[in-house]
Amino acid sequence: MFIDIDCAQEKKYNQNTYGDYFLSKRYPDSGDLIAVLSDGLGSGIKANILATMTSTMLLKFVEAGADIKTACEVIMNSLPVCQVRKISYSTFSVAHCSEDGEVKIVEEGNPKFIYISDGKVIEPDFTVIDSDTFKNRHMHVYKLQLKLGDRLIFCSDGVTQAGLGNPELKLGLRRSGLIKYLLEKLNGEPDISSSELSKFAVRAALNTEPDRKAKDDTSCCVIYYREPRRAIIFTGPPYHQDRDSEYANEFFKSNAKKAICGGTTANLISRELNIPVRCNNVRSVGKLPAVSQMEGIDLVTEGILTLTKTVEYLENGFCDNEKNAAYDLMQFLLSSDCIEFMVGAKLNQAHYDPNLPIEIEIRKNIVKKMAKILEDKYIKKVTLRYI
Repeated sequence: MFIDIDCAQEKKYNQNTYGDYFLSKRYPDSGDLIAVLSDGLGSGIKANILATMTSTMLLKFVEAGADIKTACEVIMNSLPVCQVRKISYSTFSVAHCSEDGEVKIVEEGNPKFIYISDGKVIEPDFTVIDSDTFKNRHMHVYKLQLKLGDRLIFCSDGVTQAGLGNPELKLGLRRSGLIKYLLEKLNGEPDISSSELSKFAVRAALNTEPDRKAKDDTSCCVIYYREPRRAIIFTGPPYHQDRDSEYANEFFKSNAKKAICGGTTANLISRELNIPVRCNNVRSVGKLPAVSQMEGIDLVTEGILTLTKTVEYLENGFCDNEKNAAYDLMQFLLSSDCIEFMVGAKLNQAHYDPNLPIEIEIRKNIVKKMAKILEDKYIKKVTLRYI
């Protein structure tokens, strides 16, 4: 199973930063994923610092080998209490998920998470751990076994308290109101992604406000266990030319979505499998050649220039007015979960053309950089194979 995770956020109206902080990390070796959603006291810079500190400390503790329950207990007993409002400086929800569906959850102060399975909300059992330092502070600890199609929804109180004081919602949206919206959405779109569902929850909360402006920092994180969407990208000719046919057949027979990056690579596949490459009549967009077509291949682009531009889009966002091959490749990558790169190790003298822009890197380095961004920023599972 693949763990699809994302978080949507809206900062409090008239604030220049988020008072909630979301942090997640996937560990390729074990397949585990850790996610933390923390809500700092108040809003603005102070709340952001408190929430960031809490989330970062929790992740670092778990990375260092501490049990999630132990790590959360240390944080709970360490966080001070505001002397004026007599409440914690930060609240948090932590989930430690494995690919086989085993999930450990610890919550302290945040609204109770929502567990949806087969279109129904499940209220799981939990244990309570009281703070040794502060009265009236305790953690709820859960151990769950999720299956394919199950979802977990975490949020800050900016969601459940949205619309507070309105004639129709005197107590705010509340958890029950959020559940109603979520079940209706899932009934109409059962395969909706975590990204879209988290955005939907935040919009639903904002829509309860008369002026549609967030009265508090509003965050929603969704974890969804589903079948992985696989993709494979072939770029660059193999080091051993006598293995071209072997690699071409392996690539073409894969059940994943397929992309080719590079004219030489496309010609190699065309030659070995006797599949013609059809060039578009569309003019190049900017400095990038247009995409081509091959039967059985989802995307065919130019190589180094397109890969370099795609890395730029993944890092900084897409800002060009016209869509181009790099945009298509970026969308191809972001719509996939498990991405395999087949990177040919044969040197291409075109990469050393002094007329090419100085920022152009060797193919291996570009793909390495792309893989790191996909793993760290977009929580994808990436495999690099040099052939």
